Parts: sequence; C-alpha cells; structure tokens
Amino acid sequence: MRRIFPILLVFLILTTLSCRAAANVFQPRSSATPTATITLTPTYTPLPPTPTPTFTPTFTPTLPPTLTPTPTASPTTRPTASAIHFKVFGELWQIVDKNYLYADFNGLDWDSIYEEYRQRIAAGISDEEFYQLMTEMIQRLGDDHSTFLSPQQAQELDIQFDQGFDYVGIGVTTVSVPERQRITIILVFPNSPAEEAGLQIHDSILAVDGMPIIDEAGVHRNLLRGTDGSTLTLTVQSPGGEIRQLTLTRRQITGATPVPYQVITSKAGKRIGYILMTTFHDDQTNENVRAAMEAMSLQGRLDALILDNRFNTGGISTEFSGTLAYFASGNLGAFVNREGSYSLVVTGKNIAGSQNIPLVVLVGRDTASFGEIFSGILKDIERAFVIGETTDGNVELLYIYPLSDGSRAWIAHDSFRPPRNRDQNWEQTGIIPDLTVVSNWDEITLQTDPVIQAALDHFDSIIQ
Repeated sequence: MRRIFPILLVFLILTTLSCRAAANVFQPRSSATPTATITLTPTYTPLPPTPTPTFTPTFTPTLPPTLTPTPTASPTTRPTASAIHFKVFGELWQIVDKNYLYADFNGLDWDSIYEEYRQRIAAGISDEEFYQLMTEMIQRLGDDHSTFLSPQQAQELDIQFDQGFDYVGIGVTTVSVPERQRITIILVFPNSPAEEAGLQIHDSILAVDGMPIIDEAGVHRNLLRGTDGSTLTLTVQSPGGEIRQLTLTRRQITGATPVPYQVITSKAGKRIGYILMTTFHDDQTNENVRAAMEAMSLQGRLDALILDNRFNTGGISTEFSGTLAYFASGNLGAFVNREGSYSLVVTGKNIAGSQNIPLVVLVGRDTASFGEIFSGILKDIERAFVIGETTDGNVELLYIYPLSDGSRAWIAHDSFRPPRNRDQNWEQTGIIPDLTVVSNWDEITLQTDPVIQAALDHFDSIIQ
C-alpha cells in the first residue's frame, strides 16, 4: 500500500546542480524596469500561470502513524532509528512519487524502494549515514539532475547564492581541464588582482604556490580564494606561450558577472558584434547584454552578431527570458510534465536592431539548462545559425522542496519542448549545432578560435 505524505512546494529551478555550480531560478526581477515579460500559460490547473511562482504552503508535513519508528537494535550498540529520519524519508519518497517528471521512475520500482530504505532506516543510522542514504535514494532515479541536499549543503548553497560574486580571491571564473592538468580562465573581473596582473581570458593556471591546481584524481583544488591581503604565486600559461610565474594579492571581489563584448571585422569587412554570455544567474546579465548591444552600435550599425554560449550554464528565468526577448518574440515552446504542459511566451524588445540582426550562437559541452534552451529556441525558430559542439542535454525543470529538518530535494518536474519541432527531446539529444566545429578554450584566443572564425565565414557567405 502506498503511504501518503503531504508536501511543500516553494519555487522552481532549472539547474545543473549535480555537475555544475550554477543554477537556474524562477524569481522576480529587481526594481529595474523589465525589458521583457515571460508568461507561462498552463493547460491544466495544478501549476499557477505566473513566471515568478511564490507558493504559500497549504500543507504541513506530518509523520503518519504507520511510520512510527521501531528500533531493532540496542542504542548501546548502534544508533536508534530516529523519528525525524522517518519523517524526512517519508516526505522525500512522497515528493518523488507524486511529482517526479517520469511516471515510470526510469524503470525503478518506487514502491520497492520505499520498503528497502524504510528497513535500512529502521535498523538505526546516524545523521550522516541518513543523509548519505537519502542522496543514494535520489541517485537511484538515474536522471543526473534530481538531487538531495543535506541541511548543511542547503545552507552552504544559500550562502553562495546570496553572496554571489562577493568573496576574497583574484577575480576570475574558470573551467577545469583535467586532461591537461589546468584550469582555464573564462572571465576576468574588472579592477581585480587578476586584471592588474595581466591575466586574460583563455590563460591557464597550472599551480598555486607550487601545488598543482588539479589533483591526482582530476579534481579542481580550491586554491585561489583566501584571506584578504594574502599573497599567492600562480604558475600560468597563455595559449602558445611559455609557462611563467605571477604573484598576486587577494582582495574582496564584488560586482556583476562581466559580459565581455567587442566588434570584430570579418574578412569581407563586415562589422560583427561578439558577446560572451556565461550565465543567466546574475540579475544584471539582461541589462549588460543590452548595454553591450548599444555600445557596439555607437560607431555604426552591426552587420551581424555572435552570441557565445559555450559556457552558459543557465540561471534566473527573468534574465533568460529578458535576454531572449532581444532576439525573438511570441510563443517559444512549452514545459511539459506528467499532468500537461504550459507555454513559454516572450514579449520581444528591439535593441539596436537586435530583433532582425543575423545571429550565430556558439554552443559546447558546457552549455546547459537555460543556456541550452536559449540556444535551442533560436535554432528551432530559424532565428540563429548554431556552431560548436553538441550540448549534453539538460533542459529539465527542477522543483525545490524543503524538508522538515532543513534539507531539500531538487526533483525533475518538467522538461522543455521547442516551439516548432515538438517531437524533439533536447534532454536526450542536447542541442545539435548546424555546423560542428571543435576548439579547446585553453589553446586558442579570440583571434585564433576556429569556432569564431567559422561564424565570421558564415556571415560573409550570407550577407551581401
């Protein structure tokens, strides 16, 4: 018999939590004037027709009598079964049972999972063992996206989101390249120690104070952050350059995520704008993209635009939709789940000719979530030509559920379907580029990047 546990739904999130740090959150914009609107139009009643859901709890999770713990071992020999363990387990199991995107639980017998884990909890386990057990239970679903966070992990993530880029370090964002034992710079923050030392996008960091930045298991060591005023010596290398040493002093890094841009002249003399978008998480991304478009158009009309999403791991829905609205408008697809679907409707806004300018979007293996959906939509409606590598496929919408002890479940609830080719499942296929071109970020520069060169050649071939 199935056990029923009420649940508490707080807000929606589209994320790559299991493999990346960034997350994609539906939330209201700040007090700045919105540049676009996003309307989610349900075709069924359970989901509210709003792009910024704020849910008022209608249930309080309680422990049914059938889950009263009955310890099977003496407390002198092992931990006893905990009432809060049973309560949280019941909440978590029921959340998945009633809300998980895939009704067949990816082939898993979810009722048998209930009995298996109930017995393991009844045997008596510590808090640490319990959280490991709940993490394992969600991992058994096998979707690589749904995730369980212990109270400590949930608190740490809150701090990360609340602080944003407000930390002590050198002012770079990076991507790991374990096969070459390095991390490579994606962004350099203005007026940061990194910028002052001359570090640039595409430069690599091999070691910090003599310690390799990538450990023996291929994991990125967190060595760049530290105390304000402390020094560190970096072993760095620019693409095609010699290995060198730089000494920097850490300090507080604050401010919005940079959105680098510049005008590139093609072989045919066309003025091509280039914008690097690494996230929609920062609530200034939308305005920064707008500012980039306006700034590049000051000296003359752009002939075309390259949007580089190769490291865009998604973010806030309003930043995603607000940026998308510069380049497209209308019903741009739908989120689907076990109960039905609801539409993504975007009201367009023209910025320096953005609605009609020829577009190339660059994608890669690190493009994810709203970064994938953004790129895929523009390809699907034939608004943009897409170049790069096929993305991994991560377009599930996760709901965040708080549990009684402060832990949280991030459970796949919706997936996305494109506006024109509704039979395509990007979760399975990823975004497949129109033209496949491969490059290694740590081995090229903007001027030597074959992906950008392919974009410039494309524009020269289509623009008279």
